[in-house]
Amino acid sequence: MSNAVRIAIENGIARISLDDGKVNALSTERLVELTGALDEAESAGAVVVLRGREGIFSAGFDLDTFKRGPEATFTMLRAGAQMILRLLAFPQPVLTVCTGHAYPMGAFLMLSADSRLGLAGAWRIGMNETAIGLTLPRFAIELARHRLTAPGFARVSSGAMFPPEEAMRFGYLDRVLEAGALAAAVEEEAARLHALDRKAFAATKARINEQARLAIQTAVDGELPAP
Repeated sequence: MSNAVRIAIENGIARISLDDGKVNALSTERLVELTGALDEAESAGAVVVLRGREGIFSAGFDLDTFKRGPEATFTMLRAGAQMILRLLAFPQPVLTVCTGHAYPMGAFLMLSADSRLGLAGAWRIGMNETAIGLTLPRFAIELARHRLTAPGFARVSSGAMFPPEEAMRFGYLDRVLEAGALAAAVEEEAARLHALDRKAFAATKARINEQARLAIQTAVDGELPAP
């Protein structure tokens, strides 16, 4: 695992950080590293707290990979879809902490989590594919349908990006906090999630996400079949 993905597990909390010193682009390789970190957290039975670096949660899929052609692109998209499915099925609670911009795959990570906190600021969050000439993958549409409010889902086709407070109204975030209150809120929420009955949590989460997971897997099988 590179220094761009780090994990520290203590007192039942697995703190996973994404920090490549740039924009936290999610290439196939980075998604594999993140999968490895989730494996460690699951083995430890730990609540996951996933966060990016200051100013950027993630700029989404790695644009350089798109330039490498269809095979590399499809491999990366499949890895992203599998990450979404992994998080939706993850048996432990997952909390994301957004302290900056979150472009599509970064937004997908948040929408796959169980709890989402965000830092107030001049950030942009959302799905801007159509604004940059890309068609939103079907698996992402199914995730958006599952998580976003009806007005938020209706805005997906426009490629709009939103400041944190508006993103919260549309379903990308659960709470938006000022800088002085975020750290305490993260610890409070992580502790609350840690105190849940894990068996009941896992069973309930599986029921809540079952239809979305089936729809996402069907979309992947139809649009991004394995080579």
